[in-house]
Amino acid sequence: MIRSFFLAFLFTAVPAFAAPPTVDATKQLHVPVVRVNVTNQAYDFVHPWSKKQPFSMHALAPVIAGRRVLVTAELVANSNYIELERAESGEKTVATVEVVDYEANLALLKPGDDKFLADVKPLELKNAVVGDRAALWQLESTGSLLITTALITTIEVARYPQDDTAFLLYRLTTPLQYRESSFTLPVVKDNKLIGMLIRYDARTQNVDAIPTPVIEHFLKDAASKDYKGFPRTGLHFDPLRDPQLRKHIGLNGEERGGVYVTRVLRASPAEAAGFQEGDVILSVNGKPIDQDGNYFDSDYGKVSMIHFTSTKTSVGEVLKFKILRAGKSQEIGLTAAHRTAQDFVIDPYVIDRAPHFYVLGGLVLQELSRQYLKEFGSDWLKKAPERFVYFDRFQDTLFQGDRKKIVILSHVLPTPNTVGYEEIQNVVVTRINGVALKSLADVPAALEKPIDGFHKLEFEENPRVIFLDPKEVQDGDTALMRSYGLRTLKRLD
Repeated sequence: MIRSFFLAFLFTAVPAFAAPPTVDATKQLHVPVVRVNVTNQAYDFVHPWSKKQPFSMHALAPVIAGRRVLVTAELVANSNYIELERAESGEKTVATVEVVDYEANLALLKPGDDKFLADVKPLELKNAVVGDRAALWQLESTGSLLITTALITTIEVARYPQDDTAFLLYRLTTPLQYRESSFTLPVVKDNKLIGMLIRYDARTQNVDAIPTPVIEHFLKDAASKDYKGFPRTGLHFDPLRDPQLRKHIGLNGEERGGVYVTRVLRASPAEAAGFQEGDVILSVNGKPIDQDGNYFDSDYGKVSMIHFTSTKTSVGEVLKFKILRAGKSQEIGLTAAHRTAQDFVIDPYVIDRAPHFYVLGGLVLQELSRQYLKEFGSDWLKKAPERFVYFDRFQDTLFQGDRKKIVILSHVLPTPNTVGYEEIQNVVVTRINGVALKSLADVPAALEKPIDGFHKLEFEENPRVIFLDPKEVQDGDTALMRSYGLRTLKRLD
């Protein structure tokens, strides 16, 4: 599900606390926040020709420079309708998504009416550090501003809602009360924006918020016509604390830092730069890296070098890595680049775009994605097919060459053509009529050349082969579409 687990916690009853201060809306006209009301409707990856039931979410979002509204990407994912509502007057207008980044979990909304926010003074951005007190803004049903104070307890690099991404994160502590527009909230200090709430745990009273540096990077890129996103290095590394390993790879006693490169992802900036597994990263742009992969940041002290390479660096910039290889130090230049979800063999997310599929005589063919795996529930890592989870985890090692996607037979719709095949599900399709499938786009051409009068489908696991009669498949298409309410039997674009 694209919805954050924030909802589950926020809707849980919390202990009673002294009521936070409320500011009368009539005394603070043109408040620099608006309600955002969204109707979302996600695609159904089990039945990829359809969508799931629509649902609504409500948030409070800051108005920023340029008469734009800053929200989380989760809020507007797969949205059918977005509406902005003024806090003090109830005036409404439609809005559109101008820029969205699902990895950084940020989006920029543009009001349909250019004058809707003309009299609102936008919130400026401000940095924050551990120990600062901040305020979380909410709205009462009357439009009054509800202010809850919070303490920033930790600033660290952590996972964002999209599993493959990690960025800087503020962690705050406060007893937050539920209000309807609380899916996301602005975090403010001295009447300036320092972050956007993305998660709240009512049990521990911990708040996770997207911090200023990530927001500033997003807004800077969003101002250009060609949004480039946040770069990835394509490096995986482990801490290097084992004294015997350090001695084995040639780190002398004077060199106390460094991390061990465990993986170099295929077609990544790291691979292009010439990184190898077993390299030791000693510094980045002259900043020493300690044994845990941290560097000293002028704002936050010790923080993971991922913050430096992903947020303090922009796409196209060159990072200078000092490394140790085979006992000798050298410098490697890495050009920072972004890797889109479609660049993966198994997409880490498929949002705002329909899944590809092909129904062949009742056989439902799809491309494997993590979005499909998440249909198995919040515990998908344990409940989804183990083989597919393994593929997802190690795809950069397993799938080399020119393979673009993995085509699977997800399940079978019972028809006269699929008698005996009804129980088959979640198997990898390798060939159709002898044509190796690099993606689902290869299926139509493969079906043009039946073998000995039959379509021959080959799989990695049992059943190894399925045969279908092309004429019977074609003759049964109309009945198949009518029986299962399908408007089309394929979507490849």
